[in-house]
Amino acid sequence: MQTATFAGGCFWCMVKPFDELPGIHGILSGYTGGTIQNPTYEQVKSGTTGHKEAVQIQYDPSLFPYEKLLELYWQQIDPTDDGGQFIDRGESYRAIIFYHSEEQRKAAEASKKKLEQSGRFKKTIVTPIQEAAPFYPAEEYHQNFHKKNPEKYKQERTESGRDSFASENWQGTNSR
Repeated sequence: MQTATFAGGCFWCMVKPFDELPGIHGILSGYTGGTIQNPTYEQVKSGTTGHKEAVQIQYDPSLFPYEKLLELYWQQIDPTDDGGQFIDRGESYRAIIFYHSEEQRKAAEASKKKLEQSGRFKKTIVTPIQEAAPFYPAEEYHQNFHKKNPEKYKQERTESGRDSFASENWQGTNSR
């Protein structure tokens, strides 16, 4: 089992695309990359802790390789936006790939380069790749939000512009 950590804006919207895929054994919504231990949602949302909303994925690389996680990750975000994601603005909503090993770092760099060279986006790919920092699980009501509040989840994805962005930029791929 290995761990992957991705920040991609609102963590509610980052769980379902990875959920229930072969080899995925768990996904936690949480906070990473900040300056205090065990931050609360309110503290992170205030933008004063430096944490990002993120998901941490436990996966079996023999069933779902890290490279496939990266492909799916890119399809969930706007990699040209460093000020947040969609309607969620600010430091806590920035998209970042957090690597847990040298192999993950290399794979993430290669994946980013491949996306840059694809010409899919006219703007520069600005999503940083950083070493993983301590990860703090979010409060229980944030976990599996798409299952607990399916209508609110669907509304968030639609109203944020995330779904239309994915549809426009990833047509013909399975962005889930």
